Amino acid sequence: MAKPRSYSGTDIDISFDMSRCIHSRNCFLSLPQVFDPARKPWVDPDAVPAEEVAAMIRTCPSGALQFARKDGGAEERPAGINRVRIQENGPLELTGDLRLNGESHTRLTLCRCGASKNKPFCDSAHKEAGFAATGMPPASDKDSGGNEIGAVLEIRPVPNGPLGLVGPMEVTDATGGRIARGEKLFFCRCGQSANKPFCDGSHKAGGFSAPAEE
Repeated sequence: MAKPRSYSGTDIDISFDMSRCIHSRNCFLSLPQVFDPARKPWVDPDAVPAEEVAAMIRTCPSGALQFARKDGGAEERPAGINRVRIQENGPLELTGDLRLNGESHTRLTLCRCGASKNKPFCDSAHKEAGFAATGMPPASDKDSGGNEIGAVLEIRPVPNGPLGLVGPMEVTDATGGRIARGEKLFFCRCGQSANKPFCDGSHKAGGFSAPAEE
């Protein structure tokens, strides 16, 4: 897997991990002066003030874009409450104080269609696969706390099974409505559950295959 590319500016450095990009186009649509795929190099960290660059990067859902301030400005901090947002026909979008394979993250998009070649991350394979799953599922009966401020959310992919999340979290639909709260929930990542976004064991009959650590 290719290493993230770095783009150094006067007041801010930007890194880009192509393997985690889901092509939401937030960067280009928000700051085309800085992020322009038609230009080489496509990133110009000095095109606008560093705070504008940092604010835009904080909206990159996958975490493919990261920044490091060189001007003494504020670095990124995790959101206060860990959140799992369900994207329409797409991945799980996580924000908060996240841990995956011993590494810290603040923003991730994780595959729930089963087709990603970069599991557990989304690689936009759901588009070609024609994955269909609502981003507006009904509220569930899962409500066991889950909005503790500043807590860590551990991401634990189960071998050949669901995505286990351990730690306080709030699960929301695409518009922010609460679906569930909890401290240990299992999410479908094979694309076959009849109870999406949660696992219902369909991965067993469907022969889903994915190691715990990809």
